Amino acid sequence: MKDANFDIYPLGNYVAVQRLEKETTSSGGIVLTSSVETKVNRGTVIAVGEGKMLDDGTIRPCACKVGDDVLFATQSQNEFTIEKEEIVLVPEVHVMAVIGSKQ
Repeated sequence: MKDANFDIYPLGNYVAVQRLEKETTSSGGIVLTSSVETKVNRGTVIAVGEGKMLDDGTIRPCACKVGDDVLFATQSQNEFTIEKEEIVLVPEVHVMAVIGSKQ
């Protein structure tokens, strides 16, 4: 992924996701303190790896693509801060859904 500040190229079946901002108010309008805020497991795909290598040696491309808005599982995620941006590397199998219109 070529970004204004950095390049990131996930390997294999990993997906790089830029996590959405944390919610600072509840649905009822209550302002949440930093100790109550929870991380959002939703974000935008900024880069994808080549895909998963299958037993026969072929590579199955990732199902999601750059720009997709996704929900991802909390297990097996690796969080990094690169150039002040919070990036999460998630195995494709832990991307649970693409949000938006089906193409």
